[in-house]
Amino acid sequence: MRKIKLVTIIVVSVLTIVILLQNTETVETRILLATVPMSRALLMMLIFVMGFVVGILVPTYFLRKTDGKAKSVLGTNR
Repeated sequence: MRKIKLVTIIVVSVLTIVILLQNTETVETRILLATVPMSRALLMMLIFVMGFVVGILVPTYFLRKTDGKAKSVLGTNR
């Protein structure tokens, strides 16, 4: 099972590097009112990181909100 995970990690890493190296041309990106020239690879990495952060924060927010309600209910029953 560990070999399968290792092979998967290596394959995904190599594919990611190939995709990023093939997308080095500059594109103009509009962020709110500013137009920022950046490489397409940098833009893809930025979008990936933003999606990753949102994917971590959203479930954390809802879990904490649920935990807070559960604690307040337990606190009133004592």
